[in-house]
Amino acid sequence: MKLFKALGWFFRSLWRGLDRLRRGFHLVVMLGFFGIILVLFSTDEDLKIPSSGTLLIAPQGVLVDQLSGDPIERALSGVRGVPTQETLLRDLIDAVRLAKTDGRIKALVLQPEGLTGAGLSKLQELGSEISSFRETGKKVIAIGDQFTRDQYYLAAQADEIFMHPMGAVSLDGYSRYLPYFKSALDKLLVDFNVWVVGDYKSFLEPITRDGMSSADKEATNVFLDALWDAYKTDVAGARGLDLNELQMYSDDALELLEAAGGDTALMALRHGLVDELLTRGQIRERLEGLVQDAMHEEGDFTHVSHEQYLRAVRNKRPYSDSQNSIAIVVASGNILDGTQAPGDIGGDSTSKLIRRATEDERVKALVLRVDSGGGSAFASDVILQELEAFQATERPLVVSMSSVAASGGYWISMSADEIWANRTTITGSIGIGGTFPTFQRSLDRLGIHVDGVGTTKLAGQFNIGREIGPDMDGLFERTVRHGYELFIRKVAEARNRSVDDIDRVAQGRVWVGTDAQEIGLIDKLGQLEDAILSAAQLAGLEADKYEVEYLEMELGLAEQLVLRLTQTMGPMLSVFGTMPSFFSQSLDGFVSIVTEPAKLLERLNDPRDLYAYCFCDVR
Repeated sequence: MKLFKALGWFFRSLWRGLDRLRRGFHLVVMLGFFGIILVLFSTDEDLKIPSSGTLLIAPQGVLVDQLSGDPIERALSGVRGVPTQETLLRDLIDAVRLAKTDGRIKALVLQPEGLTGAGLSKLQELGSEISSFRETGKKVIAIGDQFTRDQYYLAAQADEIFMHPMGAVSLDGYSRYLPYFKSALDKLLVDFNVWVVGDYKSFLEPITRDGMSSADKEATNVFLDALWDAYKTDVAGARGLDLNELQMYSDDALELLEAAGGDTALMALRHGLVDELLTRGQIRERLEGLVQDAMHEEGDFTHVSHEQYLRAVRNKRPYSDSQNSIAIVVASGNILDGTQAPGDIGGDSTSKLIRRATEDERVKALVLRVDSGGGSAFASDVILQELEAFQATERPLVVSMSSVAASGGYWISMSADEIWANRTTITGSIGIGGTFPTFQRSLDRLGIHVDGVGTTKLAGQFNIGREIGPDMDGLFERTVRHGYELFIRKVAEARNRSVDDIDRVAQGRVWVGTDAQEIGLIDKLGQLEDAILSAAQLAGLEADKYEVEYLEMELGLAEQLVLRLTQTMGPMLSVFGTMPSFFSQSLDGFVSIVTEPAKLLERLNDPRDLYAYCFCDVR
């Protein structure tokens, strides 16, 4: 592991140097034009919203609870025209919620074809808000050339779905397939020493097996079936279809397509998945008929994107001087030791955000939004201790689980006064594992042999060039077992259950939200909004007598300036941004190649090499 950490240190150091060079170059260019831009836009009016228009919801990339990476880098990528890789769930929800009572917004248009992935629970939260929008009597239209499974979930929430005559609706269900490397590692003569506690703890199976174990298949089938049943129930209910119709559409796809003469669009139309097959031009004509507005531009329907709408509406929100606040800390991504950028959960950086809530007297309750399959056991416990310090101030802590809150994600959730999860949240996976690779066989094949002496029995037993020693093997095995005992003991104390009770539902097994509630791992089923309202009630706060505040990493003055420029003056900056593009793109490509190994190695940064992790991703 020392070799891994040395390589990680080298790659990270190289990345930091190159990253500073690149960001510095961009800052110089942008700040150099700041004076000119400020003058040009000093009289710029507020963003305009059509007096009678539609709100366009067109998510791009993956739907997430927290945008990953450096915010400056994201802003600069937007200026350079780099496609968006992620869309923030709460932005979409806020936009739909605000438009519901906005007289200027006459209809909602869903165009989900840019969506590349989303946890079902996130789709359900957004779908619930769209359903609430429809209850106002305003029209919701979904459009697209074609729809994948996740895209279609959103489209199904509309009053009508228009699809291109050459389109298709693909409902392939849910699956979980992983690559397994045991044979490859054997050919490379690499020995991975593995210690795992939990009959269902499977995250190390890819390096110890050539296929999924029966225990992992058993647990996976249970939660995949639960996800698919929930998907079918929601979609069938929204479209007025029979559940069996959706199952048949997937299972008998070839037969149904033959019956439709090979026409995938006709197949979807016949089975009620779409309402009409229209070309792009015909769709525009239909949408133009929804609203009439003087600002209408020829060849396009009058609409405002959710980003434009939020900038316009949020800029006009009155300043709140409330002395009562519900703080929200988002814990999204892998749990790693130290300070991490958004999109990963750093033991130190996330603890710092929680500490801000603890030290702020205005914060009357804390909501932790968790979307993580776990990671470092040490970092998980560091975060848990900081959360317990907040609770020691006698203020309520409520956890809202998103799509995944498993293993280390459950570790940081366990102490909450209330744990809320969606019915399709993947949680549990209470178990511990560790691994240590040795390369004595591969070195031997190269004619390299490690030999020497040491001053104690342990000396040299943890050398990656030698077979791991029996004493070190025993020490590591006992450490992992103790980690599991600590995990289930902490859960038992937090959930007011016996250790034996928790052990029976732990063992690394994954559960969906509905099952997790039945076995006592969570308290209530609901969405983030439900958790926030509950936190307010626990804190004794009256409705509308508090504000909700997201705690995020603080940016420096220069970073805030760049963000402000890219957000409000993007069109002008994009012109200047093209000037150094040849340099920037080349450097971006090189940095990406160099840092890719570091991204992998940083997942192995627990100080004791103990991991509470779950490969819970489904496709």
